[in-house]
Amino acid sequence: MAASKLTQFGLQHVARGIGRLSTEVIESGSGSYVTMVGGKRYLDFTMGIGVANLGHCHPGVTKAIQSQVGQLVHGQVNIAFQKPYLELVEQLIPIMPHKSLDTFFFWNSGSEAVEAAVKLARHATKKQNIIVMQGSYHGRTIGTMAMTRSKTVYGQNYGPLMPGVFSVPFPYCAQCSVAHASSGKYSYDNCCMDPIRQLEVLLKQETAPSDTAAIVIEPVLGEGGYVPASAGYLERVREICDKNGILLVADEVQSGFGRTGKMFAIEHWNVRPDILVFAKGVANGMPLSGIASRKELMDTQNPGSMGGTYAGNAVACAAGVAVAKAFKEERILENVDARGKELTDMLSKLRSDPKTKDMIHDTRGLGLMQAIEFKPGSSGSTGSKVQAKCKEKGMLILTTSIYDTLRFIPALNITKEDMAKACQILKEAIEEVAEGQGPQKETDTKGQALE
Repeated sequence: MAASKLTQFGLQHVARGIGRLSTEVIESGSGSYVTMVGGKRYLDFTMGIGVANLGHCHPGVTKAIQSQVGQLVHGQVNIAFQKPYLELVEQLIPIMPHKSLDTFFFWNSGSEAVEAAVKLARHATKKQNIIVMQGSYHGRTIGTMAMTRSKTVYGQNYGPLMPGVFSVPFPYCAQCSVAHASSGKYSYDNCCMDPIRQLEVLLKQETAPSDTAAIVIEPVLGEGGYVPASAGYLERVREICDKNGILLVADEVQSGFGRTGKMFAIEHWNVRPDILVFAKGVANGMPLSGIASRKELMDTQNPGSMGGTYAGNAVACAAGVAVAKAFKEERILENVDARGKELTDMLSKLRSDPKTKDMIHDTRGLGLMQAIEFKPGSSGSTGSKVQAKCKEKGMLILTTSIYDTLRFIPALNITKEDMAKACQILKEAIEEVAEGQGPQKETDTKGQALE
């Protein structure tokens, strides 16, 4: 079937509720590139939204999948242990961000893993309420829609959602009304800590500590704009949790498995989570997710209360084992550090370049989880225009957040040459959009022009 007919077939028969960057049809992927039906080849700066962290069809992962398919495809977890599941646990224990995280439950998707964390937190504490961050994304199931606060589209007209969920501000310094009101400047290294005050107020006004099971945090906001927690914030949240008998849940679905230059982003702050949620990069494209916690918490759950038909699928677990080995053998984190610095340098130059600086509000990120946020414009989304220009030039990138933001999610093993190519495409795209828009006025956090 021709590419155009495949696209029309998809538009006719695939659920309209799925949003997508392109209506083209992907035929194959290799390393940092995808090829469409019809032959168009793109440098992929989306990587399945942070899933194919080791690149498309990584040879070692592909070989492990092919080998496992010939031995056991489905070893259901409620029937017996299966070898790849246990081998993956063995690989994960040494790379956990804290030694207390020694007991695991595997599931299929990030949303399911978040719900597994909520189940564990509620059962272990015998408390109901959950606190999440404004701007957070935790999934699209009925439970996780209630926890997702990055955009209203995810929960609009799907209520009633899961009750007992409360939200507080995340330390998103570039959009901090306190900092802008006082000085007009902001700093991720010197946060005003108003979000901590808001959390303390919430625990006094809306959900008492005796009713609160967990605080769920993405150490780096994902869908909310690739915003790392400001210095000192997570440490303060840990103190509040310890003081009040609340569990700290780190949702590392998007930030985990090397994306930020550490195996898990929370390591940048040296903070211990009670429950760690992971997915996406754990199996480089195979459907696998999970939670890790300490055995004393996991052992509070009765046999039969956890499980799932495809939970911890043997082929997916075999892929996960291969991913863990590749991180060690291929020195992936070193590459993330090197390529991340190159990306950061390019974004910093754009922010100071007279041709582009007036349109850029913020650049931020860790490792290869970075973003650029544009100032509100009078002629529509700058990010969407840059995204379209990049696509014309042969690179796929994604927008994110309610603010005008582009996020960059390359393969963690992207080569120096491909990173240079990507930076050049992005630079040209932003310069072309800037030239077309003309000078922009400085705006406040609500998008109102400042004099």
